[in-house]
Amino acid sequence: MLESLFKLREHGTNARTEILAGLTTFLTMSYIIFVNPEILGTTGMDKGAVFVATCLAAALGCLIMAFLANWPIGMAPGMGLNAFFAFGVVGAMGYSWQQALGAVFVSGVIFLILSATGIRKWLIEGIPKSLRSAIVAGIGLFLALIALKSAGIVVGNEATLVAQGDLKSPTVLLAILGFFIIVCLDSLRVKGAILIGILAVTVLSALLGFSAPITSIVSAPPSISPTFMQLDIAGVLNQGFLHIILVFVLVEIFDATGTLIGVARRANLLPEGKPNRLGRALFADSTAILAGSALGTSSTTAFVESAAGVQAGGRTGMTALVVGLLFLLCLFFAPLAGVVPPYATAPALLYVAGLMVRELVEVEWNDITNAIPAALTAIIMPFTYSIAEGIAFGFISYVIIKAFTGRFREIHIATLIIALLFVLRFALE
Repeated sequence: MLESLFKLREHGTNARTEILAGLTTFLTMSYIIFVNPEILGTTGMDKGAVFVATCLAAALGCLIMAFLANWPIGMAPGMGLNAFFAFGVVGAMGYSWQQALGAVFVSGVIFLILSATGIRKWLIEGIPKSLRSAIVAGIGLFLALIALKSAGIVVGNEATLVAQGDLKSPTVLLAILGFFIIVCLDSLRVKGAILIGILAVTVLSALLGFSAPITSIVSAPPSISPTFMQLDIAGVLNQGFLHIILVFVLVEIFDATGTLIGVARRANLLPEGKPNRLGRALFADSTAILAGSALGTSSTTAFVESAAGVQAGGRTGMTALVVGLLFLLCLFFAPLAGVVPPYATAPALLYVAGLMVRELVEVEWNDITNAIPAALTAIIMPFTYSIAEGIAFGFISYVIIKAFTGRFREIHIATLIIALLFVLRFALE
C-alpha cells in the first residue's frame, strides 16, 4: 500500500528511512506548537484553541503535501507571518484578530489563483533578488526585537526609545541560557535543538518557582471553538487591508517558493527538463493557508527545517505523512504548552531570527541601486515595528532610485505595480 501511494522504490527509499526522516523533520520544527500560541495569544486569542489550531493546521498541511505532491515537506504556521499577524496587523494597526484571520484567508485565495494561473512564477521572477533577501532578513530583525523584548533583555526607554533590561533577573538569565542551549545543540547537529531549549527553560523555570508548576503533561485537547471559523472576511473589504493582504501574499509566495525549491533540489525532486510536482506542492501550500485561517491560525507554509528530513533520507510524501501524524499526536500535550513562559520561547525566536538575517549575504552590496533599497527594507521593519512598512519602503525606494539613475529599464513591471500599490496605500491613509 505504501509503495503504491508514495512510489518508495522509484525514489530510492524505503518505509524505515521515510519514518526516520519524518521524525527528524518533526523534531526540528515542533517548537512551533509552543511558539505560535504564545505569539498569537498576545492578540487576545485563546491560547488553548490556537494550540489546537496550530497542530491541526500543521497536520492537515503535511497530509495535503504528502498525498497531493508526494514531497517530503513539513508544513505549519510560519514564523514571521505570525509575528506580522499579532504585532503588526492586530497590535500596531488595531484590527481585530478575526479580521486578521480574514486577511490570511483572502491572501490564501489570491496565492491559490496566482499559483494556478502561473502569475506566481512571473511575480517571483520580477522581484529583485536583493529585495527578496532583504525581506527575509528584515523579518528576522523584527523577530529579534520581539524576542529580546519577550526575554526582558531589551526594555522601553523614553529617552533612548530602547535600553538594556535587568540582566540579573532570573527570567532574563533563563532566556539567555535557553538561547545558548539551542545554538550549541544545533551547531552540534542535535535533532530538536530548539524544542530541547524551550522545554529545558520551561522545566527549570517551574522547578525554581518562576513560572506555573507542571502538574500534568497529557490530557484531552482543548476546545478549538474560540477560534474555529471566527475569521471576519467582510471586515477585510476595508480599504486599509490592501497593503496587509499584499504583504501576506508577497511573504507567502517568497517563503513558500524559496523553501519548496530549496528543499526539493536537495532531494533531487526537480530534475532539469523533466516534469516535477512543484505546482502541486504550491497548491498544497495555498490550500493549507485557507484551512489554517478557518481553524484559527496565521498563514501555514512549508518549513525550511524539512531539509533535515531530506538529509536523513526522506524523498517522498511518506515523510510528510509521518510529520502530520506526529502533529496530531501533539494535540494531547496541551497542558505542557500551557505552562511555557514567554522567556522560554524567546530564545527560539531569537535563534530563528539569526538564521533569517543570514539572507543579507545574498544582497548585491556592490550595486548601490540594489543595496540601499535592500538595506531600507531590513532596517525599517524593526524600527517601525512593521513588516509592511519595510516592504513598502523597499519597493518604493527601489523604483525611485532606479528611475532617477537612468536604469528604469531594469525595473520589472511586477516591481513597479507593487510599488505603486504601496504609494496608493500611503495616499489613501
